[in-house]
Amino acid sequence: MNTSTLPQPALNNFLEHLEVERNLSRLTIRNYQHYLTRFIDWFTAQNYTDLKELDQEILRKYRVYLARYCDDQDRTLSKTTQGYHIIALRSWFKWLVKHDAKVLHPEKMDLPKAESIPMKFASRERIEHLLQQPQPSKKTGLRDKAILEVLFSTGLRVSELVSLDRDQIDLKRQEFGVIGKGRRPRVVFLSDRAKVWLERWLASREDNWQPVFIRFSGKKPDLLADGESMRLTARSVQRLVDKYCRKARLPVKLTPHGIRHSFATDLLANGANLRDVQEMLGHKNIATTQIYTHVTRPQLKKIHQKYHQQEN
Repeated sequence: MNTSTLPQPALNNFLEHLEVERNLSRLTIRNYQHYLTRFIDWFTAQNYTDLKELDQEILRKYRVYLARYCDDQDRTLSKTTQGYHIIALRSWFKWLVKHDAKVLHPEKMDLPKAESIPMKFASRERIEHLLQQPQPSKKTGLRDKAILEVLFSTGLRVSELVSLDRDQIDLKRQEFGVIGKGRRPRVVFLSDRAKVWLERWLASREDNWQPVFIRFSGKKPDLLADGESMRLTARSVQRLVDKYCRKARLPVKLTPHGIRHSFATDLLANGANLRDVQEMLGHKNIATTQIYTHVTRPQLKKIHQKYHQQEN
C-alpha cells in the first residue's frame, strides 16, 4: 500500500481505516479527527508540508504549544486532554509505520504524565438515598426514577444508557445486551427493583417510539414517527443526576459515571470477583477494573486495625 504522508490525505485515509477496519464509533472517530486536525493546523502553520519532517524536536515544540494553548475564551487544555492529542498522534503514526511510511516511530512519542483525578463514588446507603429523590407520581419523576435505578443496577455508561432501545431489553429475563466502548458487546442485568421501575416507566408511555428514555421539552412530538428526535441526551442525564444529588444533599458531587463507580465498588465490597466485575463494566483490561480495589477492600482496614494499633 502506497500511503501518503501529506497531512490531510494521510488523515483522511487513517479516519477511513478507523471506520471500516477498526469499526470505531462515530464519536470516537470524531474525537480522533478533532485532535489530529489541531495537530495538522499547527504543523502546517509552522511551514511543514510532509509528515516525514516531524522529528522529536518538532514534536517537543508541539507539546509546548498544547501546554500553552488558550482559546478565545481563555480556556486551556488539561494534562489529560493534552495526553489525548498525543495518543491520537501515536495511533496515527503507528498506522503509518505499519504501512511502511518513513515517519517518526510512535514509540518515540512519550505521553505526558496524567493528572491524578480522585474517583468519586458513594456508599450503598447514600445511593439508596439518591434513588429516593425522584417523585414517581409525576411523568418526569417516573422516568428519572427508572434512569437512576437502571444506572445503579447495570453500571452502564451514560452513552450506553441514552442509546437504549425498547427491543434491546428483555424484562422477563431481566437482562439485555449493549455495545460498549471499543464496540465491545456485553450483557448487563436488572435488579428486581430496577425491573419494576423500568416496567412502570415503559407502561406509562403512550407512544411506540424506540428510545427507552425520552425528553418532554421542546415542540410537540409526532407520535407516529420513530421517536429518534425525542431521545434523551447524555447531557440531560448528567443534569438530572446532578439535580437529584443536590436534592439528596450528598457530600460528594456524583455524575452518571460516579454511579457507575458506585456500582463497581458495591459489587467488590460485597465479595464479587474482579474478573466478573470487569466483564460487567465492559473493561478491556483488568488493570482498569483494579482501580476499584483500593477503595473496596474493607478487610484491609480490619487487618490494619489489628496489626498496626498505636498506643495513646
